[in-house]
Amino acid sequence: MATESLRWETLEALKNSPKGKLKYSPDWVEKGEDILAGCKEVTSLSPLSGAILKRLSPRHRLKNCSLGSPIRDTSLGTSEDVPISSSVPISPHHTLTSPISQSTSLPPATTDNEDRVNDDKLENSHSTVDLSPAPSSTPPPAISLLSPRATQTAGCICICEETHRAKAKAELSLRQELQERLVATVASRELEQLKRFEEFMELKQRQEYQSMRDMMEKETQESLGRQEKLKEEHRHRMKILNLRLREAEQQRLREAELEKQRQVEGRERLRALNAIQEEVLQLNQLLEPASATQTGLTLDHTSYITRGNQLCSQVSEVVRTTAEGQFPSVEDMTVAERALQEMRALLRAMQEEMAQAQERKKKEQEEEEERKKQADLKALQEEQKKSAALSAKEKARKQGLQTRAEDSTLKWYKELQDMASQCAQAFEDLNNSKDMQTKKLKMELQKAATIPVSQISSISGSQLKEIFDKIDKLLSGRQIVSSGKSVSTSQHPHGLEFVSYKLAEKFVKQGEEEVASHHEAAFPIAVVASGVWELHPKVGDLILAHLHKKCPYAVPHYPPMKDGTTMEEYQKILGYRVDDSGVEGQDSFLKRMSGMIRLYAAIIQMRWPHSNKQVPDVHGLNHGWRWLAQMLNMEPLADVTATLLFDFLEVCGNALLKQYQGQFWKLMLLIKDEYFPRIEVVTSTGQMGSVTRLKQFLENALRNKQIDPPKGQLTSAFWRS
Repeated sequence: MATESLRWETLEALKNSPKGKLKYSPDWVEKGEDILAGCKEVTSLSPLSGAILKRLSPRHRLKNCSLGSPIRDTSLGTSEDVPISSSVPISPHHTLTSPISQSTSLPPATTDNEDRVNDDKLENSHSTVDLSPAPSSTPPPAISLLSPRATQTAGCICICEETHRAKAKAELSLRQELQERLVATVASRELEQLKRFEEFMELKQRQEYQSMRDMMEKETQESLGRQEKLKEEHRHRMKILNLRLREAEQQRLREAELEKQRQVEGRERLRALNAIQEEVLQLNQLLEPASATQTGLTLDHTSYITRGNQLCSQVSEVVRTTAEGQFPSVEDMTVAERALQEMRALLRAMQEEMAQAQERKKKEQEEEEERKKQADLKALQEEQKKSAALSAKEKARKQGLQTRAEDSTLKWYKELQDMASQCAQAFEDLNNSKDMQTKKLKMELQKAATIPVSQISSISGSQLKEIFDKIDKLLSGRQIVSSGKSVSTSQHPHGLEFVSYKLAEKFVKQGEEEVASHHEAAFPIAVVASGVWELHPKVGDLILAHLHKKCPYAVPHYPPMKDGTTMEEYQKILGYRVDDSGVEGQDSFLKRMSGMIRLYAAIIQMRWPHSNKQVPDVHGLNHGWRWLAQMLNMEPLADVTATLLFDFLEVCGNALLKQYQGQFWKLMLLIKDEYFPRIEVVTSTGQMGSVTRLKQFLENALRNKQIDPPKGQLTSAFWRS
């Protein structure tokens, strides 16, 4: 049993040796190593294998035996010789080798003591034996083992190795199968990932392509938008250019028309100047023969002749300045007309002096020849007294005419102007504001005030009522719609003052422009103004203030020229328009004055028919009678007085006749008999048009004992339309 246990100890030692253990590593396939590489190596016995074999028969000594001699195993009780060799067949590919001795022979003999020592060494080394093969450069010599136990041990080793090898192969095949499955799974997973990656790259490519297309479409749309914007800007610029060209053409036409008008007026003035020069020269020629024929009289006409020559030289100087290709100015015409009037007066004075001289001579002759005719002399004296009385009356009458308005009228005029100035100062912050909202409100209020006045016409009474209601709402602080926007005077603290001022200014401007061109337009404008005046008296006062400022003859007032005032400033005060091109022509000035007087004459006789107030007219015909009386109390002005009297009587004469009847006819007779001759005296030859119209009007009115209603007067049928 001891031997059996040793055998199994030997097998256990071989099993626990590094070569007896089979190891598996999953890296063999990747590194290319063979799984059975450890089993294919040459198996060698440790240096103590001989000691192990000796213990199979510890008490028998081997004497004089070589490595090739037979050894008898006495422990098993057999006499079978077993050859010991260095190689034991374990497997077809493996051989057990044991370096028992490095020499070829064993020692011949050993003693018992040595055996004990060897046994002790074997026992001591058994506990510390190293079963791993010792490294050697050359394989040990082969030992032939002939013992059956060794053969059995070798067989057991082979069986154990085969068992381990089969088990290793099964595990290896299982691991290979698992590895193949794992590789297939990983390959399929990687293939799917590759497909997903390709799909993702394709999706990304499509997205990039789509984004590129979107970007190109967006750029295309932006390019089209820019092109459309450029086209729109081009069309807008073309429109602006066309408007500018049209405005330039209109400006050119206006300038051409003005130039043409100036040329016509200049030629008219030139013809009038030539006529004046001709008349002055003729009058001057009348002075010399008259003086030559009076040689028998002791009269000295040298002063008359000298003054006549001076006046001729003065007119010739004016003509000489115009002979250089320029037309005479208004000042030149004024100088020439004054020279002509002075020449006429000079000739009349000389003729009167000559007549008096002749009369004195005749009286002397009559006194010498007919002293006895006392009765005739008394009659002559009475006639002289009568003529003296008439001349005194004429002088008194001349002294009674005024050159300025009455103090009460001037006070009223100044009060209206001060009120208008205070109203303008009240909305100065609104008028000069730099805030965009305030500017916008100002423009909307101005449009709301002026546009309805511009729309006044004689189309129908219902339209006039709508315009009047719109203006009344605006002045009452209520909301109205103007140009598609709601606006009210309550949106600004001074909105009412601003609207009232602009509304009154627009009424007067309509008279200055619209009525001056179309006389019939005075009545629809006047009836709306009268209705607004009745409900909002402040607007009426502002209308009068604007009217008096633009046409001082509506007061009537002839502003005197103060010291230090230039001619242009004085002409502005008189109502003339003065700009960079100069002072407007006399015809244009009279046309504007005529339009404003006609509007004023229409206002004082009109009343709003839809008014519910039972109150007298705020500015009625009594003011028209006052204006006419004050005009007749003032010295007439050349061309102006005749024009304004004719326009006023033509518009308001019928109403004044109905109101004052007999008193009005007395006033008409006074105009014809006493005032009209004064107008003729101050009117020159080239200004007789207005005088002729006034004379014909007076003669027709006095002859027919009636004045026809003015054209364009609104009837009751108009208000039903």
